[in-house]
Amino acid sequence: MGTREYIRERFFPHLWCPGCGHGIVLNGLLHAVENIGLKKNDIVMVSGIGCSARISGYLDFHTLHTIHGRALAFATGVKMSRPELTLLVPMGDGDALSIGGNHFIHACRRNIDITAIVMNNRVYGMTGGQYSPLSGYGTYATTAPYMNIDPDFDVVAVAKAAGATFVARSTTYHIKQLTDVLEAAILHKGFSVVEIMSQCPTYFGRKNKGGSASDMMEVFRTRTTPIASKEKAEDPSLIERGVFEDREAPEYCEEYHHIIERATKGR
Repeated sequence: MGTREYIRERFFPHLWCPGCGHGIVLNGLLHAVENIGLKKNDIVMVSGIGCSARISGYLDFHTLHTIHGRALAFATGVKMSRPELTLLVPMGDGDALSIGGNHFIHACRRNIDITAIVMNNRVYGMTGGQYSPLSGYGTYATTAPYMNIDPDFDVVAVAKAAGATFVARSTTYHIKQLTDVLEAAILHKGFSVVEIMSQCPTYFGRKNKGGSASDMMEVFRTRTTPIASKEKAEDPSLIERGVFEDREAPEYCEEYHHIIERATKGR
């Protein structure tokens, strides 16, 4: 069966626009789960609202399609009640770092064993192409027709500063790396953040003259570089990709279990 075991084929073809990078993310995630050998009944996927959130409908795991920005809050509840399950939380850039920003930083701080997948296409795609916290200064959107002046978040920097114990970045062009970092993130014991740069030719591409999906993926190839590479030293504007943080720290569910034991013994 391979990866098809994990798919709800009755819901295909998918609703993503032609050229959208989210299908590539789905493919990489499926291969990561297969490589690890996870059973689908041991996985819970929790998503919010947006183009990225639809990924939960295509996977034959236990899935929760929740409300905008609150996926990590719902996932925390599931993980606290069933810590033996593997929690995967795909989110869009706005879903994770706009309305969901507070949940994001506190999930990082707690180091609960959840894998957060931030699918960064730099736009609110499902609701009409509004700019997001990751669109960046100088970009255009339906809500910024004369130029966006908001600087963007650096997902990696935010996650590291907030305390996430595994932080990585890849792109839809670098599918092998994408699969590898997702696999490492899922296996990591603690809160993992994987940012995946994903193209949106329908809204971000059109408004910013990005060309076709392949043109946008070519930018991922030419404007990103491995961490601490010679190219980065020569051109600081290049975006680094790879694993930025991978360390051990007390995991939240285990620490909470110790509190329960202490409270029980004190009776």
